[in-house]
This record gives sequence, C-alpha cells and structure tokens, in this order.
Amino acid sequence: MLSAVERKIEQFIQDVDSVEVHTLYKKISKGKMLRARLIGQIAGKSLLSIKLASVVEMIHMASLLHDDVIDDTVVRRGKTSINATNGSKIAIMMGDILYSKAFFELNKIDSKVSSIISNAVISLSIGELNDVNLSANFHTDKSAYLKMIYQKTASLIEASAQASALLVNKNSLPYKQYGRNLGIAFQMMDDILDITSDEKTLGKPTFNDFSEGKVTLPYIYLYEALDECDKARLIALYKKPLNQSQKEWIKKSMFEHKIIQKAFLEAKILINEAVELMESCGEYSLSNIAKAMIEREF
Repeated sequence: MLSAVERKIEQFIQDVDSVEVHTLYKKISKGKMLRARLIGQIAGKSLLSIKLASVVEMIHMASLLHDDVIDDTVVRRGKTSINATNGSKIAIMMGDILYSKAFFELNKIDSKVSSIISNAVISLSIGELNDVNLSANFHTDKSAYLKMIYQKTASLIEASAQASALLVNKNSLPYKQYGRNLGIAFQMMDDILDITSDEKTLGKPTFNDFSEGKVTLPYIYLYEALDECDKARLIALYKKPLNQSQKEWIKKSMFEHKIIQKAFLEAKILINEAVELMESCGEYSLSNIAKAMIEREF
C-alpha cells in the first residue's frame, strides 16, 4: 500500500509540471506515513484508498513545511529542512503547491470524504496558530495544550480514519474516535521523546521543544511539582538554547518527580481505549498499530 501511495504522490507531483517542484519534493523527508497506513488498513488497497492516502500525506507534508518555517527548524527527521536549504519563501510556496494539488485531487473523491478532510485542515491550521500564540510566553494551561495538539496533530489522523471508513461503508464513528485517541497519544509521545530520547534516534536535537518555546505536557507537570526557586529556574530557561548541564537538570527533575511516567500514563490511557475500541470491531491490525505507538522510540 505505502509503495503505491508513494508512486501516486510522485504522479501528482509530475502533474504539476515543474522541475523545481519535483526537485524540492525529492528533498522532503517522507517519514512513516502513519495516516496512509491507517487508510490502507481501514479501507483496503484500492484506487480510491490510494488516492485518499496520497492526498492526506501531501497535506501532512505541506503542514510540516509551513511548521518548519514558523519554528525555524533546521533538521527534520534527520534531513536538512527545505527552509534551511532553500529559504523560507521557497518552503512556504512548496507547501502551498502541495496543499493546492492535494485539494484538487481531493475534490475528485467522495464529497463527504472531501468535507471531512477539508475540515481537518482548517482545524490543523487553527492549531498551528494556537501553537504560535501559546509559545509567546511560558504557560501551564493543560487544557489549551490538549486542544492545540488535537487540532494540530490529531485532527488529520482522526479525519483519515473516519474518511477511510466512510469510503468502504463502515460505521465511521469508532474509527473517528480511534484516530482522535491515536493522534493525541502520538503527539504526547513525541513530546516525551523530545526529552528522553537522543538526537540520532529523533533525527533532530533533543529538548528542541522547550528551546523553540513549546510548553508540552511534561513541562506543565514539572512546573507544578517544583518549588518556587526551581520554578523560576525553569522559566528562565524557556526559549533558550540549553547546554548539557541544563538539559541534565531538567531530565533529572523530571525523573525525580516521576513526570515522564505521569505523562506517559496519559498517552497509554488513550491508546488502551483505542485498542479496546478496535478489538471490539475485530480490527486487530489497527489495535496493533496503536500498541506500537506507545512502544516507539522515534
């Protein structure tokens, strides 16, 4: 399925009829194609499901290109970002081209499916805006964080699961909930691994979130657990490039207060719900994807 999706995206890029666009596309890191995998598992391998998966992956790529510009990201999944090699203007325009072509092809699929994916992209964009606003200052607003990661990450995964179920006339509601839980847990795990993993595994610098101004769930919990002196110390490090001793202090504090375990448990609860939901539908391949999510290292 994934190789078929890659070939279809390549065809869509060729349709654009631009050597520069094709060259830029080749530079983009493709990742694990989680959304395409879900669509393939739910809807099976057909021309429509391949097209839907290709469209969704192009939308996801476009959002990452814009995200890299906003965050001044230099490395994405171990590869130098487009904005770092070709500049922010090129990265933004490439993202716009991917969005435009994706919506052009989406329009040829079922109207209900198109509506679901389109609404998710609106949510994704609002989530990016909320992420920027939340990054302006250090905050401890857990509800705002959860809303933002749902919009920015989970909404497109949720829509992918729901739309692919509709494509093959399955009851879309359990798949929608599964996608929502999976998407939120996916982002929570990303936020945890930014602290606990290493640069080689992540394909980007560790502790990057905090340096970029992102207050993720572990930092919200850590702030609540610290005394007043250490709270001030944590805030002082916000949006700063961290040296090794500062990283070690944060990591040590996280483990002393069992912050990582607490954040991990929240992601695990969501995954367990997703697993139970899919197993009740007889969708064991989807429950296995959810189980692998909580065990991943990158």
